[in-house]
Amino acid sequence: MVTTEKQSSSAILQPRHDIDAWLQRLAADGTEIEAIRRACAWLEDVHQRQSPKRNPSYWEPAFSVANILVDLRLDHESIAAALVYKMAQSTPALLPEIEVGFGARLATLVKGLTQMNALTGTLGSTSAQKAPQVEGVRKMLLAMAQDARVVVIKLAERLHELRTLHSLPLEAQQHLARETLDIFAPLANRLGIWKMKWELEDLSFRCLEPRAYKDLAVRLAERRIDRERYIERFMERLQVELKHAAIDAKITGRPKHIFGIWRKMKRTGQDFHEIYDKRAVRILVSEISHCYAALSVVYSLWPYLPDQFDDYIATPKENNYRSIHTAVIGPEEKVIEVQIRTHEMHQQAELGIAAHWRYKDKIPEDPSFDLKIAWLRQLLEWKAEVIDNTEWLDQLKSDIFQDRVYILTPRGKVLDLPQGATPLDFAYHIHTEIGHQCRGAKVNGRIVPLSYRLNTGEQVEILTVKKGRPSRDWINPHLGYLKTRKARSKVQQWFRQRDYGRNVADGRTSLERELKRLGYAAVGQDKLAQQLNYKRTDDLLAAIGRGDIKPSKIINAVQAIFGHDRSSETAALNPTPNTAPRQHTSSGIRVQGVGNLVTRLARCCHPVPGDAIIGYITRGYGVTIHRHDCHKVLTGANQCPERLAEVSWDIDSHGSYPVEVQIIAFNRYGLLRDITTVFSNEKLTVTTAHSHLNKDDHTATLFITFEIPDIKTLNRALTRIQQLPDVFQVRRTIY
Repeated sequence: MVTTEKQSSSAILQPRHDIDAWLQRLAADGTEIEAIRRACAWLEDVHQRQSPKRNPSYWEPAFSVANILVDLRLDHESIAAALVYKMAQSTPALLPEIEVGFGARLATLVKGLTQMNALTGTLGSTSAQKAPQVEGVRKMLLAMAQDARVVVIKLAERLHELRTLHSLPLEAQQHLARETLDIFAPLANRLGIWKMKWELEDLSFRCLEPRAYKDLAVRLAERRIDRERYIERFMERLQVELKHAAIDAKITGRPKHIFGIWRKMKRTGQDFHEIYDKRAVRILVSEISHCYAALSVVYSLWPYLPDQFDDYIATPKENNYRSIHTAVIGPEEKVIEVQIRTHEMHQQAELGIAAHWRYKDKIPEDPSFDLKIAWLRQLLEWKAEVIDNTEWLDQLKSDIFQDRVYILTPRGKVLDLPQGATPLDFAYHIHTEIGHQCRGAKVNGRIVPLSYRLNTGEQVEILTVKKGRPSRDWINPHLGYLKTRKARSKVQQWFRQRDYGRNVADGRTSLERELKRLGYAAVGQDKLAQQLNYKRTDDLLAAIGRGDIKPSKIINAVQAIFGHDRSSETAALNPTPNTAPRQHTSSGIRVQGVGNLVTRLARCCHPVPGDAIIGYITRGYGVTIHRHDCHKVLTGANQCPERLAEVSWDIDSHGSYPVEVQIIAFNRYGLLRDITTVFSNEKLTVTTAHSHLNKDDHTATLFITFEIPDIKTLNRALTRIQQLPDVFQVRRTIY
């Protein structure tokens, strides 16, 4: 036992000298190493504190991942996070210690890596998944990273795992390799981390197809490093000749990796000897004419293969890809492919609709997502050019994927939904009937409301009943049940397909309830149908019953009716209207023909913006503003019609107005708290409240006065109160 402990201690302390030398090299390269140095010290301290039996050494994997990030020239925070994150993953209690010791930004990286690990652990094997499903997983991994560096660190970790794959059981090796080819290598490709991409692919391919890998490696008959040196010599000669020809060109080269050769052989059906781009060079110039001039220089240096010439500049591909492709016999009789294009063509090929990964993976076009990937890649390239990391780190705070959420089904399938989507949207996305029958939802095993806003990476399970039907509340925009237009249209369609007579009855009930609740009970349904361009009142009621007409549209129509009728009714009540100009008052009311009198809102009907209103000139109190249908003003008009004044709401005013509502509910514990919470969430101020209890039927009648800016806010508040448990009725009071 003593021997084991000494060996473990030795294993922990062994890298000390190497770590010091490594830190000195980073400092010489200009890297900020203080956070990295503290991460090394913290990791060593934790190892010494914990039992070796419970927590084996993480030095080797942590150090290897950090080294990969150093090669990518990532920042000091990313390197430090790579050092400490594995330890934090195995011991979650260490997360607060990391946040205190290293700061919130580095702790966010560690948390993001832990979340991403938890997600990939739930996905299962991807070998049987279809391309769109795997594509959804890739997008979800990118979207989950609040900081884009999380994705790069995860890629580095996966590369280390593949390099040490031999220590795992064969089944685990193959699972890791397949997942890498399906998900992680394409992510590296999209982010433009080419060096990491080819190594991820080659290591995975060697694990999954060892015979094919070995055969190609033998047929290549040279090491990759030898091929790289050959290409460097080729490019040096070409660069000199292009300069002599006065062609300003940027030349890049790469030896095609083994998996790339194998994939091309499978895709094209060609034999190994027919693949001419095992070595490749790309020439970038500023103008199209320089493309052909550069081609002439290439042909003057080396003989070309006639059947390996394609001019995609003169004849672009269907995806608008443009470039010249040719192949020449270079030094030592080795074939090398040459691509020539302008910088603009290269930008389009790499980041636009003709992106290399798109035509290889056959992924449908998604312009919005492509722009985000391009943005990430530009940031990664920008990192190598800046000295101060602050601005770069701020840019990497990744809100770029926040317009979409990526949700897991119970079987691990990924669904792509808009930001703000709910479990109901999720249910209708799966199948219409599942949406109709939905009665509840679980998110990550926890029951949530159907209006819950889903977040990327969450797993959703829909609870259904056999004979379910949608609720009209689902299409009420104020209640937030549905975000997507597709789901809302499916609910509306369900109501449209029901019996016409039943829709008429439901619509009449809904309309009467809505008008009574807002204090518009006197509005005639025939006039409302005419205002909304329905020939028959029953057609209007059926449309309301089906859910085709939203409450807000009804409110606007009612207000329009009062607006059209106001002038004629006022003229009838006051046959000698004054034509003096309107005056603006501080109460948000415009009064016509009576000068700048004081105005006040009547307490009997509590008019609010959106109501049809009329003014009544009082003795000594200025003009009192009533609703147009208020019984008091109608009585006053019969007695003293000359006191009526035409008034209107001042659209430039931004005040608040008192309104009283009556609420009838079962008298339960917490009722008043729930009601006031609605007012608080809507940011409405309650001015008075009183209640009456009926001990016989255990009901409570509450009268609450609060301030609102307009009639639409009132409608939203009443709708939310109506949805509270045990609330029977809520309506605006009109005396």
